[in-house]
This record gives sequence, C-alpha cells and structure tokens, in this order.
Amino acid sequence: MLLSVEHVTVYRYDRPVRGVVQSHRLMPSKFDGQKVLDWSVTMTGGELGSAFRDGAGDWVQGWTVAGPVDEIEVRVSGRVLTTDLAGILRGHKELVPPEAYLRNTEATFADAALQELGQIIAAAESPLGGCHNLTDAISDAIAYKPGSTRAHTTAAEALAQGEGVCQDHAQALISAARSGGIPARYVSGYLQSGQDGMDHEAAHAWGELYIAGIGWIGFDPANRCCPDDRYIRIGSGLDAQDAAPIRGISRGSGSEILSVTVAVQTQEQ
Repeated sequence: MLLSVEHVTVYRYDRPVRGVVQSHRLMPSKFDGQKVLDWSVTMTGGELGSAFRDGAGDWVQGWTVAGPVDEIEVRVSGRVLTTDLAGILRGHKELVPPEAYLRNTEATFADAALQELGQIIAAAESPLGGCHNLTDAISDAIAYKPGSTRAHTTAAEALAQGEGVCQDHAQALISAARSGGIPARYVSGYLQSGQDGMDHEAAHAWGELYIAGIGWIGFDPANRCCPDDRYIRIGSGLDAQDAAPIRGISRGSGSEILSVTVAVQTQEQ
C-alpha cells in the first residue's frame, strides 16, 4: 500500500523564548515491511545538527532554533510503500538485545492487576497465542475514549479507570507482557485508518513483543490486530516518553501551547 503522510506540530509560546533544542525521531524505520519513497522533516527557523542511528535502529536528528521566537512549526511530509508482514518486524537492524526491554519504567510499572493480565501468556498453549490473548484482554479492559487520560497517565492508572487511548493500550500491553517474562516495547508511528475505516486525527502507537524463534511482533490493542500495511513504524522505546517522536526543551519562562494535526492517506501506486 502506498501511504502519504502530512504531520504538523506547532508550538506556541505566550512570551518569546530565548531558544529551543529538540531531538526528532521522525524518520520511518528501515525494515522489510516499508520502503520510503520520499520523506522530509522541516522546522521553522531550525538549524539541523547531528544525526545518527541509535542502538534500537531508530534515526535521530538534532535541531536548534535561535530565539527570540514565539512560534515553531515542525512539518513531516512523505510517502511510504508498505507491505503486510502480519506484524513481524523482519529485516530490522538493531543492537539492543531483547532482554533490555524487560525493564519497566514508572509509566509501565506492573501493579497486581497488570501482573494478573500477564499470566494470560503462560496460560496459553504457545507464547504467540498468549500474546494474542493478552492483546484482546487489554482491548476488553481499557475502552477507547479520547481525552480520558493525560500524557503522563501510567499503565496501571489507565487499567484501573478502564478508559484510555492508544498510548494507554500500548503501555498496558507492554507492562503486562514484561510481567509475564516477555520483552516488550512501545512503538510510535502512523495508521491510515482504524477497522471502522475512519481516518485518525493523531499519530498512533502500539506495542511490540519479542517471541523466541520469531522475533519482534507488533500488537495493537486499540484495533485488536497486528500492524499491517496501513501502519508506518517510526520508532520505539521503553514507554511513550522514551519513544516520543519529538523531545526537547525551550529556554524561557513562557508557557507552551501544543497543537498537532496528522493526515495519512492512501495513494494510487
């Protein structure tokens, strides 16, 4: 499938800041399931710094903006040819061993309820079947409801309230999986549409679980499926903050207002 992406992030400050430094993880991953045809990342008034591929295989770019500045726009635009690999991350080169993703963070700490869900894996006939069962259980336990959680809501909090968004589904999945002994990580990216056929209004997130003999496999509790050719994978991390496509700091005392728009569309090949 040929997908086009337009992703615009705007930062507005109520008073000019002296400068901004950001780290971007906005380049599609290199693996057998996707091929970048063209892709660009621009930043208003930004100066591109160093760029490198980290141990997880993600492309990272540094940007700086000299102030004073009261508005910054980060624009991502490009086209990617995707192939359905049933969620398997085939052909992806990375140096970090899977065991590193057994470590939890504050956002993915497994309380008793998440540990109980993690037991679903061991109860299944196979680890793969257990991961599918866990994905369904997370979908049942956390109803999708935009605006019901915050950026820093933990997996345990989302599970306790029974509502959340794709970030909460992904963090709950990887938390429960780790408690069951399965290496798991958070993945950021894009999704052309949900199973209802409606376009998404924001970037998407899901989890990847490592199964011996197969490798990393994506699972998306928000849509009860494994990533297919509607998905574009960008980057990964231990949790949502670690895998954030844009991270940075501003020098100044002004407050920040953030707005994000994302359009992912299908094109004729």
